[in-house]
Amino acid sequence: MSGAFFSSSGSTDKTKKFLDGIVSGQTYTGIEALAQQGVAALSAATPVESGATANSWSYEIEQKGGGITISWLNSNINGGVNIAVILQYGHGTGTGGYVSGRDYINPAIKPVMDRIADELWRKVTSS
Repeated sequence: MSGAFFSSSGSTDKTKKFLDGIVSGQTYTGIEALAQQGVAALSAATPVESGATANSWSYEIEQKGGGITISWLNSNINGGVNIAVILQYGHGTGTGGYVSGRDYINPAIKPVMDRIADELWRKVTSS
């Protein structure tokens, strides 16, 4: 026999229910609250000088094709430069110097992403 072969036994009812929930949007109930938690976490973790960058976080939720995307955005732009990005990655100065970035976004958003994964996993394995 050539090719791969596998077998499985048991019910696929939970998987089907989960996938049906994705298509209908029911799986994503509560995602708004999780997106807002991301805003709060990013705001709290943002280095503060004036507070403008910390107070400029928002989110957008886009649902299409059976999937969902949460985008966390920061609207504090100065001279065409997103300040949240240069705080994260660093930037050159006007006098030839360099200001190192500080990784504050990834550690702040990781617990929220973990909650989202846990919530979806709970929905897959329950009911």
